[in-house]
Amino acid sequence: MLPIPSLLQEIFEKYLQNRRIPNNLQVVYKKWLRYYLDFCGKYNFPPAHKDSLPQFICKLQEKKQTEEQQEKAVISVKIYHEILEAKILSNKESASQPASPPEYTLSKDDKAFFVREAVNGLVKPENASKTVSQPGNKHVAQLTGASWKKEYTGLENEIRVRHYSPKTLATYKGWARKFQAFTESKNPELLSPEDVKEFLTFLAVKRNVSSTTQNQAFNALLFFYRHILKKEFGTIDGIVRAKRKPYIPVVLSREEIDSILHLLEKPYDLVVKLLYGCGLRLFECLNLRVHCMNFDAGILTVHDGKGQKDRTVPLPETILPELKRHLETLKDLHKRDIAKKYAGVFLVNALEQKYKKAAKNFIWQWFFPAKQLTYEQKSAKYRRYHLHETLVQKAIKEAVDKSRICKRASAHTFRHSFATHLLQANYDIRTIQTLLGHSDVRTTMIYTRCIPSRTVKEAKSPLDF
Repeated sequence: MLPIPSLLQEIFEKYLQNRRIPNNLQVVYKKWLRYYLDFCGKYNFPPAHKDSLPQFICKLQEKKQTEEQQEKAVISVKIYHEILEAKILSNKESASQPASPPEYTLSKDDKAFFVREAVNGLVKPENASKTVSQPGNKHVAQLTGASWKKEYTGLENEIRVRHYSPKTLATYKGWARKFQAFTESKNPELLSPEDVKEFLTFLAVKRNVSSTTQNQAFNALLFFYRHILKKEFGTIDGIVRAKRKPYIPVVLSREEIDSILHLLEKPYDLVVKLLYGCGLRLFECLNLRVHCMNFDAGILTVHDGKGQKDRTVPLPETILPELKRHLETLKDLHKRDIAKKYAGVFLVNALEQKYKKAAKNFIWQWFFPAKQLTYEQKSAKYRRYHLHETLVQKAIKEAVDKSRICKRASAHTFRHSFATHLLQANYDIRTIQTLLGHSDVRTTMIYTRCIPSRTVKEAKSPLDF
């Protein structure tokens, strides 16, 4: 990260001192100014233009910065712009004696304008000089610095109507923000396939992204154009979509899986046993509720898996006693929660409106509940969420490191191992496809790359078998 120019830093410090800002806060404001200048240089935004500020705040939100930190960043950048407007950099002598600058604090209106709206990239610049007249239209459209508020709202609505996952929404929204920053908030009415071509080329040439990332960006923008802008890409000449290279999944042996299981504590060991024993995805396992377990029939039902699909898989007989003991601990936890008069577990969609008592009903409790209750600000009540996926991922990583296994093993590796070991046991590929919940058998066929070929090379007639 480049340092702040010495002259600018000197003037900036004098402004902070004149406002009698404590030394500890001066360090913070200088840090945010440095981050801002670095951001503008990295993403080709002119630091002197105020329309760069909303994009900077968008980036801070992506980095999970708090609202208080965003406010400090806004104050720092506004002081910087005030210095430029006063033309102090061109006159160092007048800068050494700045004339009683006003106290710089954010009012409620400032917070609403610069933090909440700027976070979404919705602030229109005060100096939007680039405009263009649309043929047949009486109004003049902004070429850059336009608001995308309507488009972001439409994107969220289109994804929720299709019941796509929250991760898909976050991913598509993230690419839309990056595309907005790349086009300098170009008016959505003026966006063309040429803008997409330049953006994808930028990702491949300047950012050196992988083919998977480039294809993800393409799909997100295709959805954005088709369903939000109501436009079609048509033929994008001059750019080749990166083809995904054949991927061979990482597969663990049974001995390696056992060594990892011995290093995991409860309940993470049971989570991994279900990941491997039933071929579940991590989010499918953590979203299990009590009613998903059918011990009498020996099956586990996965509700709302990938693609909102349901499926059933056989429960491993070797862990049935462990699963039943775990269920007893859930009953005790449920009794304690009810005694505390908590509001119940989180339910999907509008299920709680349909079944008023479902949130407190035992069969709807998480099979892998979080250790602590979660405070819901909307209802001002405490609810229970399921075990967070990052905790499981961290536990698995630590166990893999301790086992000294020389493979890039993650939570999804156990699902790969499930499919590969079934294939090695001569299970039909269609059966494995059903257990994994794949829509296309070609997706399941990837696991044929993970096992050695046992094909008889010498040609022979079936009559001679």
